[in-house]
Amino acid sequence: LFAGIFLIGCESTSSSTNVPTAGGTTAGGATVVDLPPSQDLTLMSGDVIQVTFPGAPDLNITQTIRRDGLIDLPLIDEVEAVGKTPDQLEEILIELYEPQLVTSEVLVTVVSSSIPIFVSGSVNSPGKIEVGRRITALEAIMEAGGPIRGRSDLKNVKVSRNEGGVRKNYRINVKDILNGEPIEPFVLKPADIVFVPELKF
Repeated sequence: LFAGIFLIGCESTSSSTNVPTAGGTTAGGATVVDLPPSQDLTLMSGDVIQVTFPGAPDLNITQTIRRDGLIDLPLIDEVEAVGKTPDQLEEILIELYEPQLVTSEVLVTVVSSSIPIFVSGSVNSPGKIEVGRRITALEAIMEAGGPIRGRSDLKNVKVSRNEGGVRKNYRINVKDILNGEPIEPFVLKPADIVFVPELKF
């Protein structure tokens, strides 16, 4: 399932680059781990979320997560949403709303999200893009005008991501994705940098 997507290496600003290998092994002294699943993406300020109560539809509400990370909900006032996944927020709301619920079920879905992504290298319009939803590395490349025909190395696209102060570089074979290979979509996070290298002749 994860064919075509590799973690190049976990590195700090002072570390050297590592040889890319498949997940679960080591390369150049760095442990290579599997691609984090897209459902692990956490909520952030500016996200618009919809909270649905199947057993109490009068409580249904759509909210924009405030700058302080909170949302306003009926009956219970403020709840912190930033840094939590939709699933984690659902569990919190089920507990808080338990006295009012006929069925212990709450659904949290992301309606829109303002995500800054940076695309560089061999694309027609490199730079910062702002999107209103979660997108994949391939979609970000297309938002940046698409690859430069005949010059872009789509087999070795790199996504650079800062996770807890550690720089992680993921390599993605976008060409295989375009060819319809069964590859897990690489969903981007805010401030990810997508780099499309040029072909080497």
